[in-house]
Amino acid sequence: MSLEDIRNERIKKLERLEEAGIDVFPASVSKKREDVFAVLKGSYKRVAKGRVTLTVPRKDKTVSGRLIAKREHGGSSFGDLTDASGKIQIFFKEDILGTELYSSFIQNCDIGDFLEVSGRPFITKRGEPTIEVFEWRMLAKSLRPLPEKWHGLQDVEERFRKRYLDLLVNEGVREKFRTRSNVIRNIRDIFYKNGFEEVETPTLQPIAGGALARPFKTHHNALDIDLYLRIAPELYLKELLVGGFEKVFEIGKSFRNEGIDATHNPEFTTIEWYAAYWDEEKMIAFVENIFAELVKRTFKGSTFEYEEARISVKPPFHRFLFRIY
Repeated sequence: MSLEDIRNERIKKLERLEEAGIDVFPASVSKKREDVFAVLKGSYKRVAKGRVTLTVPRKDKTVSGRLIAKREHGGSSFGDLTDASGKIQIFFKEDILGTELYSSFIQNCDIGDFLEVSGRPFITKRGEPTIEVFEWRMLAKSLRPLPEKWHGLQDVEERFRKRYLDLLVNEGVREKFRTRSNVIRNIRDIFYKNGFEEVETPTLQPIAGGALARPFKTHHNALDIDLYLRIAPELYLKELLVGGFEKVFEIGKSFRNEGIDATHNPEFTTIEWYAAYWDEEKMIAFVENIFAELVKRTFKGSTFEYEEARISVKPPFHRFLFRIY
């Protein structure tokens, strides 16, 4: 079946739901929505010898997520819902939901749909934390299928051009994004702790200065002047020092109209900082401190693994003499 055939089939399901008076794209989720899945699953307590006990109250829970698996077993069905925190299993049974609501799920729900379900938490015989669904509703109907489960999104070109799909099907990629967010937050904390003030400097600049690189050029119509996307924030940060600030830093985008490959982008995030009255020894020590503190906060120690190598960032670092002739 072609992609267009799949899309047309899903549109028919959407129309059936709308004909039944169901809003397939509601503006909001229920006010009853409970914790994210990671928190909810944390309420299921595992005990010795593989036995599992349920520590959450046996009351209805309401959760929302994306359907990524669907398994039918006669008058009952299992599914997997995901949210940003993880995955949880849901269980549909015809004699509990009623024939109409159960049949609507079987006939009209597809992998990729966003659902809201309410039901009772329980543990399956295999020890899987599950929600027995008492009611459900559509939050957003997916009109295109997700990449095939086992093969996923393999083509590098397609992965980088459709990062939303890459994130959706590759947990490792999502984890990298989370790690990056954590690193940026920790960098800010380290600078604040050392008395720096965060600033924002202009992205559009009349002079492409602060580094040697080819800039992106644009024209400001109101002022009738040419401007450049910054290749570095250096000049404005130094002006802040002239203006009386002693410690400043900026995390932001810079742009260079040059080569592009798997590790170089025309736009990229930089961090740049300046401190008055510091010499190179003070700056070197601070750089060592940043790396050591980041690794400690991110990896809970002074070492981490990269490409099967164990790397230590315990100061002082080994130094190499660098000269420009």
